[in-house]
Amino acid sequence: MLASQRKKRILDILTNEKQVLSGELSQRFGVSEDSIRRDLRELAAEGLLQRVHGGALPVSAALAPFETRKSVQPDSKRAVSRKAAALITPGQVVIIDGGTTTGELIKQLPDDLPFTAVTHSPAIAVGLIDYPQVEVILIGGKLYKHSVVTVGASVLESINRINADLFFMGVTGVHKSAGFTTGDYEEACVKRALAARAAETVVMASQEKLNSASAFAIGPLSLASTLVVEGEPDAELAAVLQKQRVTVL
Repeated sequence: MLASQRKKRILDILTNEKQVLSGELSQRFGVSEDSIRRDLRELAAEGLLQRVHGGALPVSAALAPFETRKSVQPDSKRAVSRKAAALITPGQVVIIDGGTTTGELIKQLPDDLPFTAVTHSPAIAVGLIDYPQVEVILIGGKLYKHSVVTVGASVLESINRINADLFFMGVTGVHKSAGFTTGDYEEACVKRALAARAAETVVMASQEKLNSASAFAIGPLSLASTLVVEGEPDAELAAVLQKQRVTVL
């Protein structure tokens, strides 16, 4: 089998099984693990998978530029956002992460819902201007342009002064073994810190984020109390979520 044929087969296996292990692929194809690792390196360089220790996972499709991501799975994002918006009750303190899915979330809010929104996303803050009953607290810091959120030491310092009821957390990947992931190290640190300051963390995941992973871990699936997703996760992911006591809406 040519290397190009083997790499295509690896991608097929990854699509079907949601992860591949170097040792198992070596035995399956009858080649050395060095050859498999080279295949995985080359596929990762093309952006076709996410390498992890011992193998690889499907790469998240949610790593494109912000404007491009707005057009990815818009109906799915709208559906999960509508469901998630119903979780907010009057008087709550709610942390809202940056991203295209949370951007859709604020569009689904009732005009007369009174609550306090805390965000490190200038785009989310501006999007809430026309909601007269929403008090907005914007956390400043260094702007990470890819996700239009602030990151850095000043953000982490401000976060420590917040006790929130809900945190709507954006992710780029939801995977049974990799947990919640994103594409930037500092952004992952901020998301983890925000989750620690909320009584409940809610993750909204459009379909392209399920069973995929990015380079930087936010935390295990147990970090969330609720996962809002269109349709049903597959049996393996659903079983792990149930074991971690994550409510699926």
